[in-house]
Amino acid sequence: MITVTPDMDKDRMDYLREKVSLLPSDPGVYRFLDSEGTVIYVGKAKNLKKRVSSYFVASRQNENRKLQALVRKIADIKHIVVATETDALLLENNLIKNLKPKYNILLKDDKTYPWICIRNEPFPRILTGRRVERDGSRYFGPYSSTYVQRQLMELVRKVYSLRPCSLNLHPENIKKGKYSVCLEYHIGNCKAPCVGYQSEEEYDRNIRLAADLLRGNIREALEYLETEMAQAAAEMRFEEAQKCKEQIDVIKTFQIKTVIVNASLTNLDVFSLIVDEGTAFCNFMRVKDGGIINSLTIEMKLGMDEDPKDILTFAMSQIEETIEGKLCREVVVPFLPNTEIFPGVTFTVPKKGDKLKLLELSEKNGRVYKIEKLKYIEKVNPEHHAERIMAKMQKDLYLGEPPRHIECFDNSNIQGTNPVASCVVFRDGKPSRKEYRHFNIKTVVGANDFASMEEVVTRRYTRLLDEGGELPQLIVVDGGKGQLSFAYNTLKKLGLENRIAIIGLAKRYEEVFFPNDSVPHYLDKSSETLKVLMHIRDEAHRFGITFHRQKRSLNFIKSELEQVPGLGQKSIEKLLKKFRSISKIRAASTEDLAGIVGMHRAQALKAYFAEAEEEEKPDDTEPKTALRSESH
Repeated sequence: MITVTPDMDKDRMDYLREKVSLLPSDPGVYRFLDSEGTVIYVGKAKNLKKRVSSYFVASRQNENRKLQALVRKIADIKHIVVATETDALLLENNLIKNLKPKYNILLKDDKTYPWICIRNEPFPRILTGRRVERDGSRYFGPYSSTYVQRQLMELVRKVYSLRPCSLNLHPENIKKGKYSVCLEYHIGNCKAPCVGYQSEEEYDRNIRLAADLLRGNIREALEYLETEMAQAAAEMRFEEAQKCKEQIDVIKTFQIKTVIVNASLTNLDVFSLIVDEGTAFCNFMRVKDGGIINSLTIEMKLGMDEDPKDILTFAMSQIEETIEGKLCREVVVPFLPNTEIFPGVTFTVPKKGDKLKLLELSEKNGRVYKIEKLKYIEKVNPEHHAERIMAKMQKDLYLGEPPRHIECFDNSNIQGTNPVASCVVFRDGKPSRKEYRHFNIKTVVGANDFASMEEVVTRRYTRLLDEGGELPQLIVVDGGKGQLSFAYNTLKKLGLENRIAIIGLAKRYEEVFFPNDSVPHYLDKSSETLKVLMHIRDEAHRFGITFHRQKRSLNFIKSELEQVPGLGQKSIEKLLKKFRSISKIRAASTEDLAGIVGMHRAQALKAYFAEAEEEEKPDDTEPKTALRSESH
C-alpha cells in the first residue's frame, strides 16, 4: 500500500485543477479515475467546466463527507463531449451500466431508459419497454422520461388507430373467425383487423407512417393534428383542441434523435483523425449493444510528409494495444486505412445516417482534445505557443519570416467629417496596446479612404525611418484591393516594399489580398492565422471608432463654446483640458471658471448658459389659451 504524503497530495490537486481549467463548457459526461486507472464515478453536465470544478470547492466538500472521500480518490479526469444535455443523460446511464463505478450507488441497479418497440409479428403492435431484444423488432428511443414515451405512444395510437390487444393475428386465425370486435373498435381506437375490417396492407402502411413519426419525420403527424385542432376549435370542442395542441408541443419539443444510445447500432468501433501542423489527434469510440462505452484520444508527433492513411493506420494499431483487445468486426472511419493490417475487420466510411453522426461526434471530441492541449501548452509554455502560431502564419501568408511584429491601419469618418485613422500593433499574435497610435488626417479633404491610407502609412513609416525605429514584419490593411494598392504604392515610394510584407483583409468574406494579385486568398475559417488577422483588424476598427467619437464630441463642445462672446481658442482649449464636457462647464461656479479664463470671460460664460437655459424652456402660454378658447 502506498502512503500519500502531503506533497504528493498537493501535486495531485494541482494536476487536477489544471485539468479542470482546460475543460470545455460544452455538455458532456465526465469520469473520475483513481490511481490505478479505474473509473470510480461517472457524471453528466450541461457545462463540463462548471460542473467538474464544483467538486473542488472547499466549502462544498466540508458539507458532504461522501464528496470528501470521492475527491481524495480522484487521480485523473476524463470526459466525452456530446451535442445536448439529453445526450449527456443517456450516455451517463450507458457508461454506468457498463463500468459500474463505485460511487454511483444510486444508479447501479439494472433500470434502463424507456424505449418504444414495433414488434416483429403479423399486424405489429407498438409497445413500451426498458429492455432491447434482438428478435427482429424495431426499437425507437431511448427517451429521457416516461412522460415523453407515453405521450408519443398515445399520439401514435390516436393518429393511426393501431391495435392495442395481444391477440395472435395470424392470417389463418382471422380466416377461421376466431375473434370478434371489442370495445376498442366501438369507441374508435381500433379498426378491427382481427375480423378482417382492416386489411394487412392498410395496417402496414399505418405502421410505416408511425415508424416515420418515431424516427422524427413528423410533418404528416403535425398536419393531421393541426387540422384536428382547428376543426375541434371551430366546433367549440375546446378540450379536444387543447389536447391536440399539447400533443403538437410534445412532438416539436421532445422528439430527439440521438446516436448516444441507438438500438439500430450493434457492436462497432469509431475512429476519427485530425491533422494540424506536425501533430495528429486520433479519437476512438467503442459502441456495444448500441451504446457508447468508451472514448479516448491519442496525440502523435508527425514526421515529414506523412500520408493521412498511414497516420490513421498507425493510430488504430496503437489504440488496439491500449484497449488490450481486438477491434470490433465493424469499424467506422473517415477514410480507409491500410486494411491488410486488420484481418477480419470490415471498414465503413459513412456518407449519411447514424454512423456518420457517430463519426462526427468522434471528430468533435478529437477537436476538443486538441484545443485543450493547445491551451495547456499556451499556459505552461507561452513562448512555444507563440512560435507555433508565428510559424503557421508564415506558412499560410507566404512570408519570408515569422510575423512577430504586425501593424494594422483603419480609417474612420462620417461623411468626411472629423477624419481620423488608427494603427494597432500586435507582438507574437497578441495586442501591444502601449504601441497603439491615433492619427488626425491633415492633408485629405472629405471622405477619401484611399488618400487617408496613403497619408497615414507615409507618416507612420517616415517617422520610424527617421527615428531608427523597428519596422514590422507584416502590415494588415482593413480593406480589399483598393486600400491595399494605395498602401503598397506608398511603401514603394518609401523604398520599403521589399522590407515589409503587406496584405489586405476584406471584411465581407474574410478574403486575404496580396499586392499585384487580383485573386483573393481564402484561409480556413477555423485557422489560427485568420483568427489573429481578424483580431487585429477588429482592434484597429474599435480603436479608430473610439478616437473618432471622442474627436466628434470635442469638436461639438468647441463649436458650442465658440458662440460665447469674448471666448477665444486658447480659452476654449483651457476649458476643455480642465472640464472635458459642456455639462461640467455649465455646472462649474463662476469662481472656478474665473480661475481658468478670468472673471470677465467666466461671467460671459455664465450669462450665455443662463440665456440658453431660458430659451430651452417650453413656452406653454399659447396652447393653454387655445384650449381655453376651445372650451368656450
